[in-house]
Amino acid sequence: MKITTKVFGEITIEDDRIIHFPSGIIGFPELTDFALIHDEEKGAGAIHWLQSIQEPAFAMPVMDPLIVCPDYNPEVDDELLRPIGELVPDEILVMVTVTIPSDLTRMTVNLRGPVIINALEKKACQVIVEGDAYPVKYPIYDILNSRKKAGE
Repeated sequence: MKITTKVFGEITIEDDRIIHFPSGIIGFPELTDFALIHDEEKGAGAIHWLQSIQEPAFAMPVMDPLIVCPDYNPEVDDELLRPIGELVPDEILVMVTVTIPSDLTRMTVNLRGPVIINALEKKACQVIVEGDAYPVKYPIYDILNSRKKAGE
């Protein structure tokens, strides 16, 4: 399928790359189908995009939380994960949303609202982690900058 996106222009998304969110994502329950993509010119890098299939102008930057928080291991109630099927440890992908303001030094990730993807079944959900262990706005600019300088 071809869609014209705000971030990448016109792209083709194969049907087998579509990830279904049975309950949508937080704040956008009507958006249920996404593709996880990255900028081919920049390589896979740290930031990917959850590109909406229903709303081509909507793409949400996401990244692997372990890049910026190596001990990230939130506890999530199994009941919240039931809609995305049986989870096999090696087939679970956890991503966190990235906020990229005009002042890049204020870039953050939301460690309290991870996106859990069942790669086998191509289903996902966004959950809220209970408690105060993980913040909604975790600063990442300095971490990414240090990694870049170190050549990671």
